[in-house]
Amino acid sequence: MDLFADSPLQLPDADLQLHAQWLDIATADHWLAELSAQTPWQQPQVQIYGRQLSVPRLVAWYGDAEASYRYSGLSHQPLPWTALLAQIRAQVERAVGQSLNGVLLNYYRDGQDSMGWHSDDETELGANPLIASLNLGGPRRFDLRRKGQSRIEHSLPLQHGSLLVMRGPTQHYWQHQVAKTRRPCAPRLNLTFRLIKPSP
Repeated sequence: MDLFADSPLQLPDADLQLHAQWLDIATADHWLAELSAQTPWQQPQVQIYGRQLSVPRLVAWYGDAEASYRYSGLSHQPLPWTALLAQIRAQVERAVGQSLNGVLLNYYRDGQDSMGWHSDDETELGANPLIASLNLGGPRRFDLRRKGQSRIEHSLPLQHGSLLVMRGPTQHYWQHQVAKTRRPCAPRLNLTFRLIKPSP
């Protein structure tokens, strides 16, 4: 399924697929309720220009024992898979045709929770990482821009039960964000599955 199946627009140097209705609503509702309630959420502190600031969302990192993950200057040791997350991982792996050994959960409580511009290009993800992003809860706008540019090239809403897959050269050439918004937003839970590769 092509990301822009409903639009003639294509992004060069990118390989993205959006499965807009990957989950049925009942399953998406169940997963959202269970994960929101059961996850031991944290709000890490990061240092930006010499100031300690709280990450503007809640997070949790799960994975295989060897799947430690470092991003934004923070090192995350994986929590062990719960039965539900193991089930979700298996379904995502079947959908993307690849093994995945870690998942980052981001919980956006309202429109003031956000994710800044970045690429998922950490060394431990390998040269052309696959990122599978499962979206549960209120829709939020997902923006894309060329690295080194400030202009948003494309935006799309990520809906309840959708699965966005980024692979190939995407992270080399593109950045993405979930911006703050003043619009009323229902809570959103995003699960980004990935394969952490062992250090050489």
